[in-house]
Amino acid sequence: MLPDLSVFWVIFFVLLLTVLLDRLLFRPVLRVMAQREGAIRSARELAERSASEARAATAEFEQKTAAARGEIYRQMDEMRRTALEERAQILAATRAEAEAEIASATTVLRAETEEARRRLSAEAEALGAAAAERILGRKAS
Repeated sequence: MLPDLSVFWVIFFVLLLTVLLDRLLFRPVLRVMAQREGAIRSARELAERSASEARAATAEFEQKTAAARGEIYRQMDEMRRTALEERAQILAATRAEAEAEIASATTVLRAETEEARRRLSAEAEALGAAAAERILGRKAS
């Protein structure tokens, strides 16, 4: 038995509808989905690359910050050491100047003391002679 001609028309329309749906609906939808998937993959790769660059930049910043901090500490230590050396030099110079002044004053004081003793001795001798003259009434030899 031969199928009715309407079955062939149904098969024809189903095939035509399949081709039309494939060309007009499925292929464009699949193409849009593939483009979106590619865009998502591209965006994800870009985000990962950006995150990697950010981590590298952060590490470089921290390394440079640590180096700068170390340099600042080194300079501060050098300045402190220089200040301590200058302080020690000033203190030594002041101490030497004070000792020189003390030595000079001691020398002057000894000279003045010797001069005062010599004068006192001469005056005592003169007073003793004057006292002896008065007591004796004549000049003592």
